[in-house]
Amino acid sequence: MLDQIAHSIGKRTRLKRLLYGHGLNGKLLLLPIDQGLEHGPRDFFDNPDSIDPEFQLKLAVKGGFSGIVFHIGLAEKYMKEYAGEIPLVLKLNGKTNIPSDDEAFSSLTGTVEDAVRLGADAVGYTLYVGSPRQDEDIEQFMNIRVDAEKYGMPVIMWAYPRGAAVETKGGRDSLYAIDYAARVACELNADVVKLNYPVIDDKKTVRSPSPYNKLSLSAEESFKKVVKSAGRTMVIVSGGEKISDEELIHKVEMTMKSGATGLIFGRNMWQRKIDDALAITKKIKEIMSRY
Repeated sequence: MLDQIAHSIGKRTRLKRLLYGHGLNGKLLLLPIDQGLEHGPRDFFDNPDSIDPEFQLKLAVKGGFSGIVFHIGLAEKYMKEYAGEIPLVLKLNGKTNIPSDDEAFSSLTGTVEDAVRLGADAVGYTLYVGSPRQDEDIEQFMNIRVDAEKYGMPVIMWAYPRGAAVETKGGRDSLYAIDYAARVACELNADVVKLNYPVIDDKKTVRSPSPYNKLSLSAEESFKKVVKSAGRTMVIVSGGEKISDEELIHKVEMTMKSGATGLIFGRNMWQRKIDDALAITKKIKEIMSRY
């Protein structure tokens, strides 16, 4: 994929560190810890140790993750001792989940200059596809993209369908919505896109616009279509809420079979005790190594 895109030397260097630096041979396995802002402290209740970002940093290093995702406060306060040991992806926008998602929009929380200063290898940006405020969102993303090009910084887009219009057309996890989000990331020139896996639900599918309402695809076929829609933007799949080991392994298999570049699993990793988290990480990396 890297050879097909005219990346600057800075972008190519940083992407190679992420893709190859920890022996994943061109695949990405990221550990996000942006949920404290997005969901509040509730996500740390299952594993009280996880409220301390040192827990995720140790997991990322010992587990051989490609990188860890922090907002600026955690990066400033906790990365110093781990500088050079684990690549940083600095998340540049975010919001709380206290208001409804009807007009979802994530304000800036950091800059590309912050990412450079902190030694990051990529920046992350959430764009809510279909939100009534998407005009502001796209313009805000454009400014981040311009700065990222200036500094040779890869951009990972969290492409999340949101808003009432999306819900009336099959919902945020429908193939229609996820497929659209994948294409938006490519069209807006994200280097990597984080997506949810589409949910195949016949009752919701019939509400999707044509021709999606007439498609009859398996889950794997659906995601292969999404990966194709993303074009030369690399696709990584979100883990979402914690699921069983069996469900998680199945999700990894389906994702990698579909041609995705990798995974971005947070709660499914750090809501476990450290030994359990390292054990499931090892299994995930074994599957990724086969593709």
